[in-house]
Amino acid sequence: MRHSLNSKPAILFLHFSGGNLNMWEGILPQFAQDYSIIAPDIRGHGQSDKPETGYHIDQMAEDMYLLLQHLQVDKCHIVGSSMGAEVGLSLAAAHPERVLSLVCEGALNNEFGEYGIFQGTAEEIVQRKEQLRAELGEREERIFNSIEEYVAEQRAELTAEGLWNEYFSAFYEHSLQQLPDGKYTYCYLNRVRTEYIVKFWDLSFEQYYQKIECPVLFLPSEEEWADESIRRNLDAFAGLLDSYEITRIPDSLHAYVWMQLPLPAGQAVKNFLNKQL
Repeated sequence: MRHSLNSKPAILFLHFSGGNLNMWEGILPQFAQDYSIIAPDIRGHGQSDKPETGYHIDQMAEDMYLLLQHLQVDKCHIVGSSMGAEVGLSLAAAHPERVLSLVCEGALNNEFGEYGIFQGTAEEIVQRKEQLRAELGEREERIFNSIEEYVAEQRAELTAEGLWNEYFSAFYEHSLQQLPDGKYTYCYLNRVRTEYIVKFWDLSFEQYYQKIECPVLFLPSEEEWADESIRRNLDAFAGLLDSYEITRIPDSLHAYVWMQLPLPAGQAVKNFLNKQL
């Protein structure tokens, strides 16, 4: 975990599913002067413990609540990316007295249900879940001889897409864990990923937004904003809030935006937080 606590307002940065705190390398320096920084690896990720179970967003949010208690932080802002936004949403709903504002890059739709991306009959939903569960079981936990081998592979892929920069490098360098034989595999284990996703299927984010008392900044990606169903869901969720803003960062990618475009992403957050002072 990375933190620098002082008398300044605190910000809790929560990474995406499969992420780690190093995804914020291009973001944290933009806030270090004016804010206290808290950037943990969420359970099951990075260098944090990986218990056999406990990967519902409510359980991860309770971890963050206990972390804030341990650090003696009474109130904080939250900046969440994808799963991190879901965890931040859960924390803000369960402990509204603790959260001053929420930046939500993600948590814009449910998987199923009224605000779900998949619309179908009860039978079709069961079939879809079975299909998705089978796909989850097919994910390979690959083995790498070195961190450099893995980073080079990721660099080649993202360079081909015109995305690679130093911030992706910092993230991928911390995405593996060493095995007893000296080789490496993902920090984000299949069992962790599977439990989180399966529990995500049953989430109804509207139930969380109904309990939110703080201002919320939504940061939809370009693809999310172009999707009419996600736009409808976003409008519905925003309508449950007393105070919200929606900001679009041109060319932004879901979750990756913090590494892809750290300066405009950081500026969007700072502009929002300046209004909360």
